[in-house]
Amino acid sequence: QVQLVESGGGLVQAGGSLRLSCAASGRTFSGYTMGWFRQAPGKEREFVASIRWSGDNPYYADSVKGRFTISRDNAKNTVYLQMNSLKPEDTAVYYCASRPSSSTYYPYWGQGTQVTVSS
Repeated sequence: QVQLVESGGGLVQAGGSLRLSCAASGRTFSGYTMGWFRQAPGKEREFVASIRWSGDNPYYADSVKGRFTISRDNAKNTVYLQMNSLKPEDTAVYYCASRPSSSTYYPYWGQGTQVTVSS
């Protein structure tokens, strides 16, 4: 099965930037979609951004549109989330996930990385 490992989380001041990485190993197919989710304390996990492993079809939640950018490096089997203009409400555990592009269910998840934005 696919294994996903996030990195790059940490503490950043409001207005600052941070880049998260998601390294994928195991079975990785061109028909898969990679996604980023986040979960703040006391809140449900929410979708942040996604991109297909092949093709060019990035998609963003309204809350991060214009501030976050999802990208991939197929040669490194890595997906990135560039986060700019960070706000305290962006504070959450960020998770990388993967699913077949033909489905809406994400069966593969990373362990999460903490992002804390101070005011």
